[in-house]
Amino acid sequence: MSSDPSAKGTVPFGEYRTWYRITGELRAGRPAVVAVHGGPGSTHDYLLGLTALADAGWPVVHYDQLGNGGSTHLPDREAGFWTPELFLDELDNLLDRLGIADDYVLFGQSWGGLLSARHASARPPGLRGLVIANAPASYPLWLGEMEVLRSQLPPGVDETLRRHEAAGTTDSDEYFTAMRVFYDRHVCRTLPWPRDFLSSFMEIYNDPTVYYTMNGPNEFHVIGTLKDWSVIDGLDAIEAPTLLINGRYDEATAVTMQPFHDRIPQVRWEVFERSSHVPHLEEPERFTEVLTEFLKSL
Repeated sequence: MSSDPSAKGTVPFGEYRTWYRITGELRAGRPAVVAVHGGPGSTHDYLLGLTALADAGWPVVHYDQLGNGGSTHLPDREAGFWTPELFLDELDNLLDRLGIADDYVLFGQSWGGLLSARHASARPPGLRGLVIANAPASYPLWLGEMEVLRSQLPPGVDETLRRHEAAGTTDSDEYFTAMRVFYDRHVCRTLPWPRDFLSSFMEIYNDPTVYYTMNGPNEFHVIGTLKDWSVIDGLDAIEAPTLLINGRYDEATAVTMQPFHDRIPQVRWEVFERSSHVPHLEEPERFTEVLTEFLKSL
């Protein structure tokens, strides 16, 4: 399959469909870089900048995880349907359907980083390299660090947030305004928000089924089914060379990422000094440089 500049389509996943986009030419000599987006319940849009890698010879595969974007939406499914295993199966299915399961690199961002780490811990033979970007190794670690970051917000902001969380009014305008203070510090520091980031942000709220079920109403109030989930127990088994990425102001703090560094055998860690949760949008030039250097090393 090749594209000029990109090929888009869907592949069957059981009775559902997964939307994908290919930039560059698959199987032309270099492994495909598969972008596993965050959320859960976001979309590929905010990672579109990765298509720049195709110019340097690495084909890039984006996809929307089930429940959002161009993939099948299932707003009526109960909470028990939405599990990490579902999304791991979807990723395996995509790799098989596109014919790249024997030669690929995973770029997992935020929730996608946990998903990619769990995938890599099964030692798939075709995985050439792993990038874990802005992802915690466990949600309990994430929740602990959210308390730290919330306590450092300007006076009154966290108080406002907690008042609405207790009352169940996290959909109010006052809550959203206070929430933006956290997001502008720890999620995306480039203002106004880049178009690609805004696109994914709006997609979550167009159909919040997956995000609200698994995560919660926002990044720092995680009350969904993932709140106790961790991938730490499988990290020792990861054989692929691994690059860790986070920002100095990232909501995925050093504490949340440390287990990746401690337990993955072949690992290096790059911190982006002027970024928070999306260095690929906040420091795009340095990001492309770091990622390209890692890919060349594989």
